[in-house]
Amino acid sequence: MIMKLNLIFWSFFLCNLGFSQEIALLKYNGGGDWYANPTSLPNLIKFSNQNSGTRIKAKPATVSPGSPDIFSYPFIHMTGHGNVVFNSQEAENLRNYLLAGGFLHIDDNYGMDQYIRKEIKKIFPDNPLIEIPATHIIFQKPFVFANGLPKIHEHEGKKPQAYGIFVNNKLVLLYTFESDLGDGWEDYEVHNDPKEVREKALKMGTNLLNFVFNN
Repeated sequence: MIMKLNLIFWSFFLCNLGFSQEIALLKYNGGGDWYANPTSLPNLIKFSNQNSGTRIKAKPATVSPGSPDIFSYPFIHMTGHGNVVFNSQEAENLRNYLLAGGFLHIDDNYGMDQYIRKEIKKIFPDNPLIEIPATHIIFQKPFVFANGLPKIHEHEGKKPQAYGIFVNNKLVLLYTFESDLGDGWEDYEVHNDPKEVREKALKMGTNLLNFVFNN
């Protein structure tokens, strides 16, 4: 089953690869603002292309969780502040996408946590979220984060935590909590974050793209 899904994924991916790579933003249901941080992915793409050799299209796509189009994108980003709901078809489609080799990054923009954990269980009811140690490769290259996930926005002052779902020992879903990487990727004028804070966020995001496209 997993081998068949991988063939499906790579057939979609290779047909759409061309001379560049492409990532997507997840447009989900439930009322949450999936469209938050409109400048974040374009800024991350630009930084990654300039600093790590990726060749990602400047404008990310938008894709729905139940669409077969998700198989066209090796990396899908999801964010927001509020409610998230996946129906059974969407959860199954996301599960198939991740089993086939896709990668989903969920970044809590503050307020999503109480909703998204229940929806992740719909995707992988038998795979618990596991906190990812600072020794994992996503924190090692091309930029080193010796202490793991960086803190970008304070919110409730809790420590930033990175949780993952692993399939056959490979990270396929990353949930970043109490960090707010996406806010750090935004244009400076949006949050007025110091340069060094924005740079930390962009470097961590570049590590994620590097993990997906080069491993």
